Order: sequence, then structure tokens, then C-alpha cells
Amino acid sequence: MLSNQQLLFIVLIAGAVVLVIWTLKDTLKKSGKPEEKPVDPTTPSTPDPKSVVLPLQLQAYERMVLFVERIAPQNLISRVNQAGFTVLDMQIGMVSSIKSEYDHNVSQQIYVTPEAWEAVRTVKEQTISIINQIALKLPPDAPAIELNKQILELFLQQKESPADIAAEIINSEAKKLMK
Repeated sequence: MLSNQQLLFIVLIAGAVVLVIWTLKDTLKKSGKPEEKPVDPTTPSTPDPKSVVLPLQLQAYERMVLFVERIAPQNLISRVNQAGFTVLDMQIGMVSSIKSEYDHNVSQQIYVTPEAWEAVRTVKEQTISIINQIALKLPPDAPAIELNKQILELFLQQKESPADIAAEIINSEAKKLMK
């Protein structure tokens, strides 16, 4: 029979053999892999700025087109109008909505051309001006439908609305980026 000392010695030897085998196995695996190339300090480690900025610019143009579409009178009226609104309620609601949308998108001007941003600013100002001019001609407590009808009639009489013109400018500027 084996003594406790002899069993302990056998277990230690077996453990040592297993450790040596694992170490050799890891060493052989590592030596079989191709060496990693040293990092070339002249190779940029950051992505090309254009590849980062272009998607942001395109997204800004998308947001500008969306803004222009959202403040187009037919879309604005359908979004703001509520039963029981007076001319004054509707005027305040539409102007507030336009200003809120504009404020939400004002940071996008850093990604678009000055021409595109000017088109956005102009359509905002023209739309607010038209709403206010028509509202001033109507009694403030008249039903909102009167204001809505006159605004839509005015925009239907025009060949191109300010929103259409601004959208064309924005689209044109965005397409220049992709060339």
C-alpha cells in the first residue's frame, strides 16, 4: 500500500506535469500566430474627418427638409388646428409651432451651407409673416377655420410656396455634398 506521503508526491508530480503541458501548449499556439505588425506613427489612428462629418451634414439637410415640410401651411394647419379654436388661438398656435420647430433645429446650421440655412430662415420668417398678416385682417374671436381657409387659398394661388423653394435649395445643396 502507498503511504500518504507517496500519494501526495504522486499528485504533486501529476499537477506539475499538467502545468508544464498547458504552458507548452499556450507557447506553441502563440508562436504559431503571425507576428503583429508594429504601429506606423505616420498612419492616422483616427477616422478621416470627412467620413465622420458627411453623415452629419446629410442628416442636417434631412432635418432642414423635414422642418420646411412641417411648417408648410397645409401641414401646420392640420397639426395645430383644434375644435373651438379662434383666429387668435390658431395664429398663436401656428407661430409657436414654427418657432419651436426652428429652435429645435437651429444647431443644424453648422452642418449646412449659408445658402441652405438662409433659405430655412427665410421660409420661417415668410410663413410667420403671412400668418400674422392674414390674422390681422380677421376678427380675433372668429372661428379658426376662417384663418385656415384664407392661408390655404393664398398658398394655393402661388406657383411655388416659400416651403417648396426652400426645399429645392436645400436639396440642391445636399446633392453637392455627394459629388
